Amino acid sequence: MRGRRRPVQEVTVNLTPLIDVVFLLLIFFMVSTTFTKETRLAVNLPEAAAGVTEVEQQEIVVGISREGAYTVAGRAVEGGTSEALQAAIEQRAAGDRTRPLVLFADANTPHAAVVLAMEAAGALGFSRLRIATRESDAS
Repeated sequence: MRGRRRPVQEVTVNLTPLIDVVFLLLIFFMVSTTFTKETRLAVNLPEAAAGVTEVEQQEIVVGISREGAYTVAGRAVEGGTSEALQAAIEQRAAGDRTRPLVLFADANTPHAAVVLAMEAAGALGFSRLRIATRESDAS
């Protein structure tokens, strides 16, 4: 007497758990990664209650130290005059006045140094000017 034959089961690998684990790892690394901008000047930014905005790729970054020394895109500006700052900004902008210009000034920077940077940007025709701050701890 012959019994019924069992149907042959097809052997497969279930990829669903593997894909779940890969996505969880991807999310973990995306959340735990920090992105920082390195500058040559140690700048202590003033606090503001406004929220954080997204950083644009084509922005021109002007740093101002506590002593009033300037950097444009991480490069020191020699002289510290309005003309030298304008020349450095103009070189970085490459003729594109629509790019945003961001001032990173130390909280203890003299007001005159910040105004000089703003005047240099205005004289070159930049209209998209932002002053960087850090978010205040007290909410």
